[in-house]
Amino acid sequence: MPLSVSQLVLRARQLEIEALRQLAGRVDLADIIGRLVHALQRERGAASLYLASGGQRFGAERLAAVAEAQPVEATLRELFAAQLAPEAGTSARSLSLMAWVMLDLDALRALRAAIEQRAPSAHDVVAAYSRVIAGLVELVFHLADATAHPAISRLLVAYVHLVQGKESAGQERAVGAQLFGSGACDDTEQQRIVHLIDAQERSLRVFEEFADGALRAQWQQHQLTPSVAQLERLRRTLCTARPGAALDTQLSESWFEVSSARITDMGQLQDDLVRSLRQACAEQIAHAEQALQDSEGLLRHLRDNPPPHTHAVDRFFNAPGQPDAAPVLSAVSDAASPSGSAAMSSLVELLQTQSARMASMEAELDSARRALHERKIIERAKGALMSRLGLTEEAAFRALQKSAMDHNRRLLDVAEATLALPDLAFAARPGTTHQK
Repeated sequence: MPLSVSQLVLRARQLEIEALRQLAGRVDLADIIGRLVHALQRERGAASLYLASGGQRFGAERLAAVAEAQPVEATLRELFAAQLAPEAGTSARSLSLMAWVMLDLDALRALRAAIEQRAPSAHDVVAAYSRVIAGLVELVFHLADATAHPAISRLLVAYVHLVQGKESAGQERAVGAQLFGSGACDDTEQQRIVHLIDAQERSLRVFEEFADGALRAQWQQHQLTPSVAQLERLRRTLCTARPGAALDTQLSESWFEVSSARITDMGQLQDDLVRSLRQACAEQIAHAEQALQDSEGLLRHLRDNPPPHTHAVDRFFNAPGQPDAAPVLSAVSDAASPSGSAAMSSLVELLQTQSARMASMEAELDSARRALHERKIIERAKGALMSRLGLTEEAAFRALQKSAMDHNRRLLDVAEATLALPDLAFAARPGTTHQK
C-alpha cells in the first residue's frame, strides 16, 4: 500500500506521545536517583562523624542511614532492569552510565564493612561516598540532557542543578563534621569548604533561573530560617580558624544538625520539583493524545466526506490508482469548489501548525541545553587540569576562575580554551607546584 500523508501525520503524533511517556519514565528514574543520593549523603555524613570521633559518636545514626539507603538502592536496580526493555527507549550512553553506577553500588557493601571496623579514615570515606554519588548525579544530568520537550526540560535543568547543589551541601556537611569531630583545623579541608560553598551557589543560581516562581519563592524563604544563620556562623568558625588550631568537638553535632536542616529543605524542594515534573508530563501526554484524536478525526472526516473534486484530496493522500499524483500545491489549486478548498486548507493548516509547534519547541530548548552544555564543558576542563597537572578538584576550579578573572572572560570560554590546548601545553614549568 503506498505511503500516505495521513500515515505520516498520525505517526508523528504517536511518536510524540511515546517520547513523552518515555520522558515520564526518566522522571521516575531521576526521582529514585535523587532519593538514593539523599540517603547516601546522610550515610556519608554519619560515617564521617563516626570515624572522626573514633567510633564514639553517630554509630546508631550511621546504621539507620544504611538501613534507609538499602531499599532505595534496590528500587533503583529494578528501574535499571526495566531500562533494558525496547519500549523504554533508553540510549546506549544511558545504559553505559547505569553500568558504572552499578559498579559503584556493588562496592558499597565492602565499604560499609570497612567502616564498621573503623579501618578507613574519615577523609577516605567521604571521598569514596562522593565518588558513588558523583556517578549518580552524572546520570541525572544525562537524563536531563536527553529531554526534547521545553517545558519539562526547564524543570529537569532546575532539578539536576538542585541535586548537584544539594550534593555540594552534603559534601560540606561531611567535611565540616570531619573537622569538628577531629577537634583540629586543616588548611586543605578549609579550602574544600570554601570550594563547596561556591559550588552550591553556582548550582543554585541555575536552579533559580529555571525553576518556576513558586519554587523560587519557596527556596528564598528557606534562606531566612534561624538554622541557615547558625550555619553561616559555623562556616565562619571553620573558614577563619588558623591551620592546626583547636576546634570545639562539641560543635560537631550542632554543625551536623544545621547543615542537615539545609539539606532537608533542599530535599523538600526536590520532592516538589518531581511533583511538578510528573504533572507537566501528564499534562503534555494528555494534550498530545487529544491532538492525536483531533488529527484522526479531521482525517477521517475528510475521507468519509470527500468534496466534489475528490481527485484533489486523493492526490493529497497519494491514493492508490493515482501514480501521477500532482504535488500538494497543484492539488490545492485543483480543489475549485468551496468544500474542496476548505478540505485542503484544513490539511495544510494541520501540517503547518504541527511544524510550527516543533520549531517553537526547538527554540525553547536552547536555553536549557546551553545550561547543561556549560556545566559539561566546565566539568571536562576541571578533569583535564586534574589529570594533566595533578590538581585537586578545588584547585582546578580555582585555576579556571582565576584565568577567567585575569583575562576578563567568561568561565565557559576559559574552559573551552583549556580543552582545546594540546597536552604539551600542560607540561610542568619550573616552579609549578602540583597538588595531590
